[in-house]
Amino acid sequence: MTRRFPRSGSATALAAILSLAAAPSSAWAQQAPATQDTPADDGTTILPAPAGDAEAPAGDAEAPGGSEAPGGSNAQAPAATPTAPAAGQPAEAAAETRGAAPSLADSEPAEQRQLGSDWPFWGGGPNATRFSPLDQITPANVGEMEKVWTYRTGDMPTEATKNKYSPEGTPLKIGDSLYICSAMNILSAVDAATGEERWRYDPNVSADAIPYGASCRGVAYYEVPDAPEGQACAARIIEGTLDARLIAVDAATGEPCADFGENGQVDLWQGIGEKVPGWYAVTAPPTIVRGIAVTGAQVKDGQAEDAPSGVIRGYDAETGELAFAWDLGNPDLTGLPPEGETYTRGTPNMWTQATGDEELGYVYLPMGNSSVDYYGGNRSAAENEWATSLVAIDVTTGKPVWHFQTVRYDVWDYDLGSQATLIDFPNADGDGTTPAILLPSKQGDIYILDRATGEPLVPIEAIDTPEGGVEGDAYAQTQPTSGYHSLLMPDLTEADMWGVTPLDQLFCRIAFRKAAYNGVYTHPTADRRWIQYPGYNGGSDWGSVAVDTEKGIIVANYNDVPNYNRLIPREEANERNLKPIDEKQSGEDSGSNAEGAGDAQAGAPYAIDVNAGWRAPFTGIPCKQPPLGGIRAIDLATGETLWDRPLGTARRNGPFGIPSYLPLTIGTPNNGGSVVTRGGVIFIAAATDNLIRAIDEETGETLWSDVLPAGGQANPIVYEADGRQYLVIQAGGHHFMETPVGDYYIAYALPED
Repeated sequence: MTRRFPRSGSATALAAILSLAAAPSSAWAQQAPATQDTPADDGTTILPAPAGDAEAPAGDAEAPGGSEAPGGSNAQAPAATPTAPAAGQPAEAAAETRGAAPSLADSEPAEQRQLGSDWPFWGGGPNATRFSPLDQITPANVGEMEKVWTYRTGDMPTEATKNKYSPEGTPLKIGDSLYICSAMNILSAVDAATGEERWRYDPNVSADAIPYGASCRGVAYYEVPDAPEGQACAARIIEGTLDARLIAVDAATGEPCADFGENGQVDLWQGIGEKVPGWYAVTAPPTIVRGIAVTGAQVKDGQAEDAPSGVIRGYDAETGELAFAWDLGNPDLTGLPPEGETYTRGTPNMWTQATGDEELGYVYLPMGNSSVDYYGGNRSAAENEWATSLVAIDVTTGKPVWHFQTVRYDVWDYDLGSQATLIDFPNADGDGTTPAILLPSKQGDIYILDRATGEPLVPIEAIDTPEGGVEGDAYAQTQPTSGYHSLLMPDLTEADMWGVTPLDQLFCRIAFRKAAYNGVYTHPTADRRWIQYPGYNGGSDWGSVAVDTEKGIIVANYNDVPNYNRLIPREEANERNLKPIDEKQSGEDSGSNAEGAGDAQAGAPYAIDVNAGWRAPFTGIPCKQPPLGGIRAIDLATGETLWDRPLGTARRNGPFGIPSYLPLTIGTPNNGGSVVTRGGVIFIAAATDNLIRAIDEETGETLWSDVLPAGGQANPIVYEADGRQYLVIQAGGHHFMETPVGDYYIAYALPED
């Protein structure tokens, strides 16, 4: 049975009319090397297994619907084929050239901390399910929850960082400590039961390092194998910083780890090229697999084709030594580039959170797009091959094993923002399960893939793309979509346009008629605006999904917001003085505009102008009628919707930026994810109403909520300390979401007996 909550009606309409000046947040973003790999029919490409491993199976199932490869040829909707060795090279030699496992990576999997009383990984446990096995809090008693402590990091915007804070932090809980990072990468440890600070470390990140926003989504925890008792940094906290450093400190004291890099830090600018603050930044924690800390970086979008590389690197988590580099434009380069050279410029990057599989030794990378998002005419074949893909890297070799591409020739900034989740997926014949990986996309598709091979375990279908756009036949003729489940909404119509006054609604309807729009994947235009729906924040974004692995339920919150875009011809861009970040003068703003709002895209024939959320100019109200965001429960085995409801109330939103204070649920844009517990409760903030709420997992009803002192654009965590179950959320706010900024971490629990 599907239970759908009302998405329209008088109460919703009234609240929407008074409330929805809610801004969507800014953008965030097959297994073949750039050689002779032939993609399989479903979009996955599988590489030969590294030497000594069993050969990866080839996929031979044909996906529904034919399509052409980007550039006009008919490609099937994403599939899996083994990669042939180079001409004249035996298969054994081809495997050997991929490299034997370097000594820096552990040859055997290590025992990992599990989710329970602790929250030891960014996604909860090693599988990134965000499912807590704690059950002290239930639908019957959650209404009794109370605030038990508040910790303030002291990291608040200065004059130099005003309107640039979007912390997005998720702490770790190990033992009796929480490990926290602030917007500007200040690390601290606090008592998990009381919130009392134990230590603090400030890496002194400069304000000019901020790209679009000052964000630190979290940290990683690593224990040195067989370290003697009392050894400094036997357990360590590792974070990536906005100014592109990898920093390790002692988990017990906060002191830098002298044995890691140089005095506890590694410079990630090595091999990147000229240092331009704010262009290359790390906002997500590294993922540690087999003792290798793997990191990508956020490359500020839309600046220039000649942008910093999207290279992925792995470092020894104990010493900081470079273990491997994966440069998709130069796959033969596995370490630092020769002096005077750089990793391949402008390639797709990974700004979000990866997932590790310690058993296989794989790390799964949700890749973004090339540095110029909305024009693909100058991209290399390698960029088109790897962009907007989930890539599996074997950390023992540093080489890709397979990849699955979710958008071909991406000109919409539909990079993969969500962390993928490891699950055991029920086999179609009802006999057992397959180790799998669940991947959400910004378009709303949810894919289930074999985690060893990348082959889809659910149907992959194809969407015919419309004609039009400045690049003509260069665009892909079809795009893949999940036949299992999608959050993708029906195409917009003129009737979906509205406003707080008849004038607003008239403006939006006229704008709709004037725009180019032929449904999802409408191609970019320069002679007029085009409607991108969904916009670049999804669908699903960095908050990811939660998966109750016991009941078999996926919990997915989502945005339902279009963007209203136009490519700007270069002559016009020059007249508007649109410059990339490396050409801006000292003191020029480089961090507060929404992504795409006048980005230069230097080197391409067009700059880009994005109206994120498609808001009317008079009131700031979105042109699309609400809801603009929701949350849904999905049956894991079948992909069927169990319930769906708007997420977010009207209390903080309204025309002209004036809060309505109406507590009616209407569905607002949201940023951040959820946690679900064995007790049957979903906890989530994310929406623009500054509420943390508890939702009944079975029915979708809100059971409890509390007002946060700042925006809750972060993922909550659940843990246990001294027999008591806690909920902790960062109330840090978000400048793109236009929620109040703060420096709070707040803990809730049931009253003590």
